[in-house]
Amino acid sequence: MKTIISVGRRKAAIARAVVRDGKGRVFVNGRALDVYEPELARLKISEPLTLAPEVAKLVDIEVGVKGGGYMGQADAARTAIARGLIEWSGDAKLREMFKKHDWTLIKSDVRFKEPKKPGGPGARAKFQKSYR
Repeated sequence: MKTIISVGRRKAAIARAVVRDGKGRVFVNGRALDVYEPELARLKISEPLTLAPEVAKLVDIEVGVKGGGYMGQADAARTAIARGLIEWSGDAKLREMFKKHDWTLIKSDVRFKEPKKPGGPGARAKFQKSYR
């Protein structure tokens, strides 16, 4: 029985996916993907599964996600699942298909929110200055 652990990251969210032989079941944080809310996040997570249904039917996937918001978690889980499927199948064509569809399926997006600095309401904006 083959077991693969893969990691995906997005902003502050980190996802670990365990891919093993099975019947096509997917769980995110102990919840089945079919009932995962919100729907937009569910669709994002299921993207690699819909792109490679023949591989997805042969494996069970358990994803644990921590940190960040729900869309950051969805992106991290999506990357972890895609990486796990590629490693489990060992298929270079699958990697190329994922890469052609969306590069962030394989490579984690490294962009982060810029930290706020003093003297303004955000990272770059400054409070208005008055001379009179």
